[in-house]
Amino acid sequence: MTEYTAGDLLRQIEIPQDLREKFEIDQLPQVADELRQYIIDVISKIGNSHFGASLGVVELTVALHYVFNTPVDQLIWDVGHQAYGHKILTGRRDRFHTNRIKGGISGFPKRSESEYDTFGVGHSSTSISGALGMALANEYKKDDRQHIAVIGDGSMTAGLAFEGLNHAGITNTNLLVVLNDNCMSIDPNVGALREYLTDITTSHTYNKVKDDVWTLLGKISKFGPNAQAIASKISNALKGTLLKDSNYFESLKFRYFGPIDGHDTIGLVNIMEDLKDIPGPKILHVITKKGKGYQPAEDGNATQWHAPGVFNKDTGEIVKVVPSSPQAPKFQEVFGHTIVELAEKNDKIMGITPAMPSGSSLNIMMKAMPNRAIDVGIAEQHAVTVSAGMATQGLIPFCNIYSSFMQRAYDQVIHDVALQNLNVVFCLDRGGLVGADGATHHGAYDLSYMRSIPNLVVSSPMNESELRNLMYTAQLPDQGPFSIRYPRGKGVMPKWKTPFKEIKIGTGRKVKSGDDIAFLTIGPIGNYTTKAIATLEEKGISAAHFDMRFVKPIDEMLLHEVFSKFDKVITVEDGAIMGGMGSAVLEFMADHGYTAKVVRLGIPDKFIHHGTQDELYAECNFDAPAMVAAAEKLMNGIAKQGNASVG
Repeated sequence: MTEYTAGDLLRQIEIPQDLREKFEIDQLPQVADELRQYIIDVISKIGNSHFGASLGVVELTVALHYVFNTPVDQLIWDVGHQAYGHKILTGRRDRFHTNRIKGGISGFPKRSESEYDTFGVGHSSTSISGALGMALANEYKKDDRQHIAVIGDGSMTAGLAFEGLNHAGITNTNLLVVLNDNCMSIDPNVGALREYLTDITTSHTYNKVKDDVWTLLGKISKFGPNAQAIASKISNALKGTLLKDSNYFESLKFRYFGPIDGHDTIGLVNIMEDLKDIPGPKILHVITKKGKGYQPAEDGNATQWHAPGVFNKDTGEIVKVVPSSPQAPKFQEVFGHTIVELAEKNDKIMGITPAMPSGSSLNIMMKAMPNRAIDVGIAEQHAVTVSAGMATQGLIPFCNIYSSFMQRAYDQVIHDVALQNLNVVFCLDRGGLVGADGATHHGAYDLSYMRSIPNLVVSSPMNESELRNLMYTAQLPDQGPFSIRYPRGKGVMPKWKTPFKEIKIGTGRKVKSGDDIAFLTIGPIGNYTTKAIATLEEKGISAAHFDMRFVKPIDEMLLHEVFSKFDKVITVEDGAIMGGMGSAVLEFMADHGYTAKVVRLGIPDKFIHHGTQDELYAECNFDAPAMVAAAEKLMNGIAKQGNASVG
């Protein structure tokens, strides 16, 4: 195992109390330098991790833990991939090399992992509401604590962040919101808020006097309520005049401080020490640079350095494995190229994504057709409803959202799209178990939560050709709401660019004939079933394989064929078995009076943590060996297998 050596100061810090008790303020820049170097050393070797975001908040991390009495004072990181420095300072330095590896520490703050992780934050934009809830609870309990929400990497654009600000402003809670402004999420930030923050940051007149204004406000608690009121009025007048309009955050009744240099450790400490004494909701606007302190990340493509994989820390060269034979593309790349092909033929097609153009490969369309592909920022609800609005005007929006993020827009899918029967095509990337991102990002539930919605077609392709054909089918006239889900990672077809072919909605297909047992699968997990069936054939078991393609409407003619011939059936899905495709099959069987032994394989009714996709398929008992074992036990009359459910 590779040994990772911390610097002289960093190795003295096991918990933040050590930071506070062992070091003077003038030593903190060196602590920050050593912390940054430790992150670079470890991540460059293990890869499989985020990178730029945590480098950008190193000084902020050190200052926060130095000033505030964590974990008594409640610190929430938003988004969670900013928190690597936080993890290293809070007792996890020697385990940091296990980051995002099965059995190791999570890549995101996780309450069950550490008392310093006060709130689970895999998704973005939850910190303000979470911290406000903590502050309200502790106000009620008369428990004197500080509550700090660090929100950054584009998270302020989500509706939930605005909702939290709106509520917090009318409270008197001890809440500090630190806005980490680096102009980036994974891709560059978009929207009016970004432009507003840029105006504040670049206003020479504003910056010339802001330090004096802040000094006045920062000391007001020492002079009583009258001075406080006077200082507040002076601040509002100055800021309102200099920015032409009232400061946005102060219009929500927050006291606004900044913008300040987020890489000045000592300056951050001094400012935060003063802010601790100021009651009520406050916002500290800090300017940082994603990838700060590692020149290749600062100078290079910020999106690429968000999660670069393994790289040479000395040269900045990212290690890329060159395959010896043609490789299948990622499903997201097939989506990205296919939507451009379709849009060239159909001028009604638009592309929509909530802040994931590179992650979803919609950036291909944004480059080829910039007027027809839109990034709406981290705002999934808005992405769905703006797509619905487009559809009312005869356009066909392809709304491309990660499966786990679509959960945040469920009401909009029902109320704004399905209820109005609008032709919005939901392309759900990262369907199923995604690997190292873990429980917060697994797309476990979309088959279940989508198939209960009237008017909505719910589908999943087994391979790249099927994905192209489903996308083609979805944009044909009058198809209504249409969901297509596909996984993270590569497909199985190096030669994937097949001619388009319409797929009749609600029809599955027979992949292989057999006599003893039938496998019913949905999506790319069916490729694992193909391997399992080959093994079963070697063992003398003849298995048929049916690719259902649609969970809704489900292919009833195909199911009649299956249950008329087979009394042993296994359903396989890379999704929650509770309410998913297997449940739909059991419902059909019950409704039509069939009796058969049905084993359902899929994600069990628990949260699955991080690991590689293959490791997690094995853990959940639906990789190829688990399918073989389930078939053998079913053939031998054993009723249960692992997490499988039997009907």
